[in-house]
Amino acid sequence: MIISGARRIDYASLGARVLKAAGGFAAAGIGAGDCVGIMLRNDIAFFEAVAGTTGCGGSIVPINWHMKAEEVGYILRDSAAKALVIHADLVAQIADGIPPGVRVLVVPTPPEVAAAYHLTPPYDVPGVLGATDWNTWVDAQPDYAGPLQRGGAMIYTSGTTGVPKGVRRGTPKPEMLAGLDRVGALTYGLKADDNITVLMNGPMYHSAPYSYATMAWRNRCTIVLQPRFDPEDLLRLIEAHRVTHMHMVPTMFVRLLRLPEEVKRKYDLSSLRFIVHGAAPCPPAVKRAMIEWWGPVINEYYGSTETGVPVWHSSAEALAKPGTVGRAITGGIVRIFDADGRALPPGEVGEVYIRQTYLTDFTYHHNDQARADVEREGLVTVGDVGYLDADGYLFLCDRKRDMVISGGVNIYPAEIEQVLIGMPGVKDCAVFGIPDDEYGEALCAAIEPEAGVTLTPEAVRTFLTSHMANYKVPKLVTFHDSLPREDTGKIFKRRLREPYWAGRDRRI
Repeated sequence: MIISGARRIDYASLGARVLKAAGGFAAAGIGAGDCVGIMLRNDIAFFEAVAGTTGCGGSIVPINWHMKAEEVGYILRDSAAKALVIHADLVAQIADGIPPGVRVLVVPTPPEVAAAYHLTPPYDVPGVLGATDWNTWVDAQPDYAGPLQRGGAMIYTSGTTGVPKGVRRGTPKPEMLAGLDRVGALTYGLKADDNITVLMNGPMYHSAPYSYATMAWRNRCTIVLQPRFDPEDLLRLIEAHRVTHMHMVPTMFVRLLRLPEEVKRKYDLSSLRFIVHGAAPCPPAVKRAMIEWWGPVINEYYGSTETGVPVWHSSAEALAKPGTVGRAITGGIVRIFDADGRALPPGEVGEVYIRQTYLTDFTYHHNDQARADVEREGLVTVGDVGYLDADGYLFLCDRKRDMVISGGVNIYPAEIEQVLIGMPGVKDCAVFGIPDDEYGEALCAAIEPEAGVTLTPEAVRTFLTSHMANYKVPKLVTFHDSLPREDTGKIFKRRLREPYWAGRDRRI
């Protein structure tokens, strides 16, 4: 069963709609190698559109619904998408970017989503698009004639160093799918179990929530959709639905921990069995506090859209190895290389290269050279810098592009951020490099204070000086009502850096 607000649909009813959606896509000429763009908030229709597309052999292209016309138009053209499934409230913002010939299927924005995002119907759906109502279209389609296939997705990277790149994979062999299911059972805790209830609290257009949601779907878990992350609402949903499993990101932990104690104690969370998080570094103090609150149910993975999940660890390992992102699991490979391509021994910092061998190899759509540029000895890097300890546990220092070289010294902003997030009054923060005539680069800290809290640069520097070396203390401290971020909480550092580096020679 999938639950969204007051709406519920069982898997038998959902399966019947998927058969019709697959039949409709097949009748529209969509099959192997063809793409369907999906620009939806968390909604039951997301599963209908995904399973309908992949069931007839097509590939889905999840699209970040924050994007505007030019950005969406690029992805639809680059992927050669034949159709776009989109919520009604999102159509107006991207209508001008939809390429000619793309079939537009409009999903009515459900009331729980409208409430979460403060949307007011009716929504502007330009008639010139020839848009069709999703429900009307599905109801009119024949059932798909063949067996439903287990297709895939072409997920576009965030494009922080240029235009987004589609990650395209080959067709997996049955033994590889079986291996991936075993990896998912270990890292996500998901398997066929009538007693598993999953709460989806992050946007499913992102690679990891998409993977998590579709695996929960395949295993017929009960899935509860949270339209938009809210910390107290998440606790309410856990209690109300006896949630057992969740995928989260560290920013969610921070916001949960900052709830008043009486709110934390208000809800029964005893149903929780397996929480997994990833996507961003988690400060050890935050991880420890969450384990103390929720118990040893918190697990962490490390991977990417390109590599899958080759690294994972449990709560016990997190407490024994504070700061680790885990070690290689079944099918996983991790190695550290220096700039000259030399494999580094334990303890030495270099660029992290990884791979999950149960996942089929990939290339970047229309950009094989970019794929070649990230490979070394069959492994792939996403630009992280770190080291392995003597026991094989991986520790990340920072993103390669985020590393700051000041006066010839390598400084890793992630280390500073992990300390700064613990300062009273700091809601969130980002540390990055800015131009400096003397040292080449200097550190800047952009801080979002807690509501009603006034901080000063001097107080921030004093706090950091008491915890770390002076050369790691930012020269510039700025304060912001909000930091640029996605729903997952991931901060767009590029947007923060750009004003300082405009016209200068640095890869932002």
